[in-house]
Amino acid sequence: MKSIYIVDHFVGFPTSEYGGVWNVIAENDEECFDLITASDNDDNVEDYGRLRENIMKSLKFPLVDEEESRVVDSFLT
Repeated sequence: MKSIYIVDHFVGFPTSEYGGVWNVIAENDEECFDLITASDNDDNVEDYGRLRENIMKSLKFPLVDEEESRVVDSFLT
């Protein structure tokens, strides 16, 4: 069963000084990580260790209907 993840994550300068939030539909934490990093273009590789931790701590809401895995939306400050 897929869930929607609400992932809060710091992103360093110059991309951001504060961070962002990713809304991701994924089967599990690893797929969520892969989807976020694929959309990131490796700009924030040094922050990926914390990203895994933030995914594990993120809010997860199970989806009733089958949805395509994807980054639904992201907001970076």
